[in-house]
Amino acid sequence: MKYKRIITIVLDSLGVGAMPDAEKYGDIETDTLGNLAKAVNGINVKNLEKLGLGNLHNVAGVKPQMTPKSYYTKMMEKSLGKDTMTGHWEMMGLYVDKPFITFTETGFPKELVDELEQKTGHKTIGNISASGTEIIEELGERHIDTNEMILYTSADSVLQLACSEETFGLDELYRCCEIAREITMKDQWKVGRVIARPFIGKRKGEFKRTSNRHDYALKPSGLTTLDHLKKKNFDVISVGKIKDIFDGEGITEFYKSKSNEHGMEQTISLMDKDFTGLLFVNLVDFDALWGHRRNPEGYAKELENFDNQLGQLLDKLKDDDLLILTADHGNDPTHTGTDHTREMVPLIMYSPSHKGFGLLPISQTFADIGMSIADNFNTELPENGVSLLEYLV
Repeated sequence: MKYKRIITIVLDSLGVGAMPDAEKYGDIETDTLGNLAKAVNGINVKNLEKLGLGNLHNVAGVKPQMTPKSYYTKMMEKSLGKDTMTGHWEMMGLYVDKPFITFTETGFPKELVDELEQKTGHKTIGNISASGTEIIEELGERHIDTNEMILYTSADSVLQLACSEETFGLDELYRCCEIAREITMKDQWKVGRVIARPFIGKRKGEFKRTSNRHDYALKPSGLTTLDHLKKKNFDVISVGKIKDIFDGEGITEFYKSKSNEHGMEQTISLMDKDFTGLLFVNLVDFDALWGHRRNPEGYAKELENFDNQLGQLLDKLKDDDLLILTADHGNDPTHTGTDHTREMVPLIMYSPSHKGFGLLPISQTFADIGMSIADNFNTELPENGVSLLEYLV
């Protein structure tokens, strides 16, 4: 066991350039990190700069280093699609051969909506692709008056139900989402996640989503590195939506986060915990707040805030810790539409014990992360990927 603790942080949607097959997805010339930095005339991320971000990619405001602290490369996605679950599952060793279904352009079909309303006993309103905060603001008062559920989707493969905690009730919302999950298990409607989106407030201008969100994800299609770690009694600690993405499989301890800042605060605090295994973190605000909303200024500021907290995390790393920074897909805030973008993702690997540094060969799959983790802890190996441990000296 080379490292006692491996901390893997997913900067959700921080792509670093279009994949070779990006044309099939309408994503030619996308580059989340490069384009957003250019759009704001440069970003200030000194800790990422020291790790070699400017050596890995052309980023306005980020200088290449003569002696960067980390090993770094870019990773290609082997699976089909550009979804959150697809990216995370591949990281931990599973390929997705059939993309999850999205309903971004059309909303959900009448047959699905009819079955949902019949089985839940509630009518629905909305049924469009929308920002959750915006559709709640628009339809929240009507929902409270009528008890009709606010149904919407996004650029992801998701079905979302937004209802008031105070008038509709959390238990009833969760019950309806469980029914929606069952309905959307059918092949023609299979979405990656059903999400309960509770909110509070009585009128427009007062509505606020609460932290009682709950995701009903598909179970992974096979065993992942998380399962192999748990089977060998290693800790698998998740922060953010990791637990939901894997439907709890392979997780031994979990922490919900309210924001990127909160997620990093939890991660920094967990560095004081004596654990042996994996700390797996997702920071979703890059994607949810800024990528989908095509806001490069907000995205850039979020990256700079993360970089400040990254400095605190780096100070807490021990010699037998390994930090992995990566992403699950792209979401170029300068691109057309609101969808994820089919991009390569960064891989930055750092430990205070490393004597070397530099560029690694391009990874042909995200699964190299999961294989490296499994190799380190000498567990059963996942189906896909190659270990990168031999490069880390």
